[in-house]
Amino acid sequence: MAFIRRVRTKSGATAVQVARYSGGRQEIVKHIGSAHTEVELGVLLEQARAWLEPDQQAFDLGIVPQLPVEDVLPTGQGALLPPTEEPPVVDAPGRTEATASVLLRQVLHTAYEQLGFERIEDAVFRDLVIARIVEPGSKLDAGRVLSDLGADPPSYATIKRHLRSVIDRDYRAAIATQCFSYAAHTGGLSLLLYDVTTLYFEAEKEDELRKVGYSKERRVDPQIVVGLLVDRTGFPLEIGCFEGNHAETRTIVPIVRQFQARHDIEDVEMVVAADAGMLSAANLTDLDAAGLKFIVGSRVTKAPGDLASHFHWHGNAFTSGQVIDTITPRHGRSVVNNVRKRAEPVWSSVEHPNAWRAVWQYSTRRAARDERTLNAQEARARAVVDGGT
Repeated sequence: MAFIRRVRTKSGATAVQVARYSGGRQEIVKHIGSAHTEVELGVLLEQARAWLEPDQQAFDLGIVPQLPVEDVLPTGQGALLPPTEEPPVVDAPGRTEATASVLLRQVLHTAYEQLGFERIEDAVFRDLVIARIVEPGSKLDAGRVLSDLGADPPSYATIKRHLRSVIDRDYRAAIATQCFSYAAHTGGLSLLLYDVTTLYFEAEKEDELRKVGYSKERRVDPQIVVGLLVDRTGFPLEIGCFEGNHAETRTIVPIVRQFQARHDIEDVEMVVAADAGMLSAANLTDLDAAGLKFIVGSRVTKAPGDLASHFHWHGNAFTSGQVIDTITPRHGRSVVNNVRKRAEPVWSSVEHPNAWRAVWQYSTRRAARDERTLNAQEARARAVVDGGT
């Protein structure tokens, strides 16, 4: 074991050396230098410590290695420290036996408690939720993730047994109740956002739920359709599962009504926002009948009809960011835009019973991007037709 020693030279300087015991005797490993002042001595001692401790990262385990510094006087004058035959005892640096993301698990556990999910009283389910948040995977792999988080993972049989309670004890209702309470006191329920996605299964055959349908990932495997309702901050409120061949446009109304019935809020005024995939006459009619206001994305193909008056009086020129507030027919066969009037109509449920309010905004950047996309698609199509691709 190497150590640092200070040696008084005949010239009165102090030599700083790195030495070690070999065969009961001190052996000089490296001579760092000689100091004539206290400042120089401090610098040389730091250089000696740096030479002994390689430049590498280490965990701060609260252990400070004590590197012995031995004072030696020139021969014949005696030593300042009593001589010893035993080698100096040096605290060894800490050795990592195992690592675990304990803090991450504690933070997620605290969030789980703050949301009120502890009312389920199922520690195994809680650990599975935390494991899925950290690293989504299978039930069999959950034990490894929990071990990495510093938890004592349950067995695979225990996990399967507890997951049966999810259905038997209706965990979804308990969690939905807590989510509703949290959102009502934080983000509010005046504006809700809705969207759907598809989840595929690597299964060879379909069943009553998993069916082949329109896949967002362009796959032909059996899948399910999942609809999610969240508040304005993205906090989840209601989730629903449908057959894989279920049309997306037919999911929004059942999820919203399920959410209303679960919390008995049929009379609460809410606005539901969704993208153009939810746009259908039946959807809008059902949402209106349910007493819900809505914001639904439209498609560019509807622009010629909705903006007929603008095109007639102003042409197809727009300024970036320009907003046109007009109306759109509720049914495809209806005509609600009167091009003989220069001003855009202001929507009213009384004056326009066959129309919805439509707000259009023009973006120069979006138009340029769409133009590039269409040109690229056309070029690829021509290459296929010409036989080049």
